[in-house]
Amino acid sequence: MPVPLPIPARAPPIDHSAVDPEPKLRISEAPWPVKQPYDAFLVLDVEATCMEGTNFDWPNEIIEWPVILMKWKNKDKQGKAKHLVVVDEFRSYVKPIWKPELTAFCTSLTGITQADVERAPTWSRVLESFKLFLQKNGLIDKETGQRLVKYTWCTDGPFDIRDFVVKQCFISKVQMPEWIKGDVLDVRRLVTNTLAIQESQAPQPRRQGTQKPVVYVPKRRSLNISQQLRALGLAPFVGRQHSGIDDTRNIARIVVELAKRGIRLEPNTIIHPGRRWQWMGKPGQVLEEYTFV
Repeated sequence: MPVPLPIPARAPPIDHSAVDPEPKLRISEAPWPVKQPYDAFLVLDVEATCMEGTNFDWPNEIIEWPVILMKWKNKDKQGKAKHLVVVDEFRSYVKPIWKPELTAFCTSLTGITQADVERAPTWSRVLESFKLFLQKNGLIDKETGQRLVKYTWCTDGPFDIRDFVVKQCFISKVQMPEWIKGDVLDVRRLVTNTLAIQESQAPQPRRQGTQKPVVYVPKRRSLNISQQLRALGLAPFVGRQHSGIDDTRNIARIVVELAKRGIRLEPNTIIHPGRRWQWMGKPGQVLEEYTFV
């Protein structure tokens, strides 16, 4: 049964001073649905181990795996739809194995404690549980693991699967499952491009001495989740920022809104499962000399 987006209890107050001002661009719902090539969407925003001062080249380990599954409420025979609903939710903390102790910076950022990860399953066990989640919802075959419906991952930026999943599979010495592989829908990129195109279609100034308008597509800076919500005219972020499940729920709100506006939802970012970093030795081996900040 479709369920509404969960709203965490006792959500902390929103610190609007920490969010850059972004003009609202409220566009009405599309008058008719558009053809949508995908049937299901797995919204994901992982949390990972981190040290202050490091970047995405550091060997982060996933410590929270939150996924929201959404499907179309009323997709017609022509594949047209515009209303997405949440049908299920998965969440698990993950026990890190290379650096099992979280830094104070990591706990402060994510809200995840040492106790949370110490009693959590390892990455390989989380994959087993999540595979059952996909089977239960009819996304993959129970015997072969092959996809039964056309689905795509939706993330805020390319980092979750391109960086974090690839690194974690290497550190844990497991093959990336076929049901994770594939290009992803970078929601942040789609929102940025959509807003830029809509702004370019607004009335344009005209060059002096000519009737032709000045046509341009404004360049937009990358927007975080809170800024995307504001730019789309949606209610503020609900929950705790950098909580994986709360980030995921808010990204899902953005995807629902894009669908209502008649935006085609499909992968826009290439993922290379075989990506490598300098600190990678043999499978599961992290070369410490290449991990210094």
